[in-house]
Amino acid sequence: MIKTKIAGVGYYVPEQVITNQDLEQQMDTSNEWIVKRSGIEERRWVRDGICTSDLAFEASKKAMKAAKVSSEDIDLVIVGTITSDYFFPGVSAQLQDRLNLHHIGAFDVKAACSAFIYALSIGDQFIRTGVCSTILIVGAEVQSKFLNISTEGRDMTVLFGDGSGAAILQKSDDESGILSTHLHCQGANIKDLWMEAPGSAENCQMTNIKLEEGRHFPLMNGREVFRNAIVRFPEVIQESLDASGLTLDDVNLIIPHQANLRISQAVAKRLGVGMDKVFSNIHKYGNTTAASIPIALCEAVEEKKISKGDVVVLASFGAGFTWASAAIRW
Repeated sequence: MIKTKIAGVGYYVPEQVITNQDLEQQMDTSNEWIVKRSGIEERRWVRDGICTSDLAFEASKKAMKAAKVSSEDIDLVIVGTITSDYFFPGVSAQLQDRLNLHHIGAFDVKAACSAFIYALSIGDQFIRTGVCSTILIVGAEVQSKFLNISTEGRDMTVLFGDGSGAAILQKSDDESGILSTHLHCQGANIKDLWMEAPGSAENCQMTNIKLEEGRHFPLMNGREVFRNAIVRFPEVIQESLDASGLTLDDVNLIIPHQANLRISQAVAKRLGVGMDKVFSNIHKYGNTTAASIPIALCEAVEEKKISKGDVVVLASFGAGFTWASAAIRW
């Protein structure tokens, strides 16, 4: 049976560091309040002139170098993002052009925080069916340009950062590879975490009323997100283990979407595992949405927390509501 391996990974974050103390100067908040609420100490925000495709490009080059592949080798690009440079087309088209990938297929996945696992699952199908041999998947976001950087918008603004992570998928030639992926959605909850405008639900023109009401800023019902996340994370992690014939004892590392440290801690408690088994880097980058899992995966590899033959479980929960998991033998 053909299996898909992750042949190389890479990530890129902007140079500009925004600390909690920096935000104290722009809104009524405090370092203590932010850390207690989320575990975040700082995040990266792009400078003027930098956009999502720029971050995706840098992460992609690193992943390609790690996997020892060239532009000629790649036959499909999948990008997960909700912050594309333009309303359309997607970042994947720009990335395909900048990497000189000729006329191969390229498309975006708009599954928010779950987008990287969605892309991983889609790419896995293309590899296992023999349609593609080398696929580039990317999670990239520039959230900072969409935030309400004021006291009114602080609940969202303090949480989000910019960044990008990428991976190269290829056919496995040994026991390593993706063991299973699982994708879910509960659209009834879309208004608990969304950005309403602009969109085709109404006239897309940004009227003064829409601007005054702040409908072009992301909004979140934090209580509902937390309540659902601490249920869905353990569920989907266990689903991946059951499908792969594994138990938590077989898992070397769990890499969850970096949404909130309190969520990760609650999930670890429900699973009955220590935080030493749950990777976290949210204190450095905040919530980078589709980029958070690939960035965390890259850092786990760099820090040698993943070795050949290890079982790694990726898990996500976010806007949509969407949630997903993947079990991988490294």
